[in-house]
Amino acid sequence: MQLLALGRKDEALASFRAAVRCKTNLLAPLINLAELLAERGDGAEALGLARRATQRDPSSVEAARALAAALRATGQLAEAAGVYEQLIRRRPDSADLHHDLGYAQAALGRADDAKASYLRALELAPDHAHALNNLGTLSRGAGRPDEAVDLFCRALAVAPGFVEATHNLGEALAALGRTDEAVAALREALAARPHFAEAWNTLGSALRQRGEDAAGEEAYREALRVQPDHPGALNNLGILQWHHGEVAAAIGSFREALRAQPDFARAHSNLLFALHGDPAATPASLLDESRRFEQRHSPAAAALARPLAPDRSPGRRLRVGYLSPDLRQHSCAYFFEALLAAHDRDAFELFAYAEVRRPDAVTARLRALCDHWRSTVGLSDRALVEQVRADGIDLLVDLAGHSADNRLTALIARPAPVQLTWLGYPGTTGLSAIDFRLTDARCDPPGEADAFHSEALLRLDDGLHCYLGPDEAPAVSALPCARAGHVTFGSFNQLAKMNEGVVAAWARVLSAVEGSRLCLKSSALAQPTVRRRVRDAFAAHGVDTARLDLLGWTLGTREHLELYAGIDLALDPFPYNGTATTCEALWMGVPVVALAGDRHAARVGLSLLSLVGHPELVAPTVDDYVTRAVELARDPDRLAALRAALRDELRASPLSDAPRFARSVEAAYRKAWRAVP
Repeated sequence: MQLLALGRKDEALASFRAAVRCKTNLLAPLINLAELLAERGDGAEALGLARRATQRDPSSVEAARALAAALRATGQLAEAAGVYEQLIRRRPDSADLHHDLGYAQAALGRADDAKASYLRALELAPDHAHALNNLGTLSRGAGRPDEAVDLFCRALAVAPGFVEATHNLGEALAALGRTDEAVAALREALAARPHFAEAWNTLGSALRQRGEDAAGEEAYREALRVQPDHPGALNNLGILQWHHGEVAAAIGSFREALRAQPDFARAHSNLLFALHGDPAATPASLLDESRRFEQRHSPAAAALARPLAPDRSPGRRLRVGYLSPDLRQHSCAYFFEALLAAHDRDAFELFAYAEVRRPDAVTARLRALCDHWRSTVGLSDRALVEQVRADGIDLLVDLAGHSADNRLTALIARPAPVQLTWLGYPGTTGLSAIDFRLTDARCDPPGEADAFHSEALLRLDDGLHCYLGPDEAPAVSALPCARAGHVTFGSFNQLAKMNEGVVAAWARVLSAVEGSRLCLKSSALAQPTVRRRVRDAFAAHGVDTARLDLLGWTLGTREHLELYAGIDLALDPFPYNGTATTCEALWMGVPVVALAGDRHAARVGLSLLSLVGHPELVAPTVDDYVTRAVELARDPDRLAALRAALRDELRASPLSDAPRFARSVEAAYRKAWRAVP
């Protein structure tokens, strides 16, 4: 016990083992060893020792608590909660027992019950630091970081050396955007406990939030030095690598995270998203990995499934729910807002399920366009499923797919009788519980594409996007090369879309157009190491890197769009095309040269450019892609004519016809509603 008090846990463990080997009737060695083993994650051994203790003295509260801790460590959370409930009936005034019950309830996803247990513990012991800390964790998870900060500070006022609370405070401060304070708190936690892997992981994310990607990566790698299989650090490292355009490395990190934690659904979704930027991936391999997502993550959701009895009254007003983390300043919101504004509200009642942790002005606009708004932040899958069922949703439309902060594991439980996916993800989800996917015939040609989707494809006649240029967009500028004396190509896409094949093709274009320049814009380009890597990639193909203009993040939409005043011709990446970037370029009068490939993500450029009336800008091969870009760059008169006409052409095209798009989507909804029994 003295060794444990000094923090020398390995030595304490050896002493407890020696004590257990002694021929004694004392319970303490069994209990202490079981509790320490449970804390270290050795649940099976802890469980055997705790059962021996409870058999030796069935009346011992301490032995029963050790048993509950061991049950918790082995994932038997409901059984652990049951033990705590029995103990509370014997000792109703024990703050520790109420706290321990709350901890088990929180792990079961019963947040309301856990909160009640923590509050009861605090009624009995107002200075219960662990109850304050865990109540703060609940608040943070529910999207109330300001409330969480207050609770963590109260816990630290009671127990100044409480390292876990210091770490949690740093995490909550980061969620509030108070990154300097967050970094300071996390460094304080690590000073007290240098081998605290989770604190290194959280520090990495806080540093990245502050724009210090190199320091953030080092923190993730320190977490992995402390704990080589830390799934959170592996996942976060993969996100950083993807953001920097290191797609192969990111895929490797996500796979490692899944090996470390096979039920890590977020890492699995990140892997699937990253695979769309891998030229070696095929439609068949993407479908296979997508189906593995369901196989791996469906057991937890299966218990939530139950029969539904939809109201099949013909012609009635249908309840449509839209589920998304991107109902905020995000490229997906640009396309979604047009549909919301044009929906037939007499025929459809609209619900939004918003996984939005930091609402903004766009969130407020979208909320005003919905009949009902539900924040899903902090809701367990069970709570989300029950909310959708309570709302009587007829069609639930997922807008995220496998993109960040999705709630696909809840959809596995089928909370609505008809489930669809659209917009936020360029491929199949792999989930049998999602019935349909909205697309079009250009992105997913009939016949060949259907075989590579778990969903039935509902093809909209006039494209699967609707884009309305932003009000703050500046006027279209004059052709830049007319005043600059040289052509400037541009791409404002994520670097993860700029693979070796793309670099090679763009280098060929630059080599063929004398004096031309290439302007790349991505938030990752604010990082010196990323800029160096991009320059090296082009230099390897013989491009003078002085011809590259590398731009980072801009503050607002207008400032971002103003940069197109310096771009003559945009180059679309492949096999993962741009979407919002293509629409923005066209709105600013900049033509886009694209390559049509073998999967949805590689054919979005074909869909958008065809809708605007310029399918001639889409090439069938890389050689033709290079040729079309070079020929257009050498024809300033045609560039000028396109620049002058593109905004009006886009505005007059089906791509900007919101009422027509809404009717097309609504017809698809009615078709889906009739098709599912």
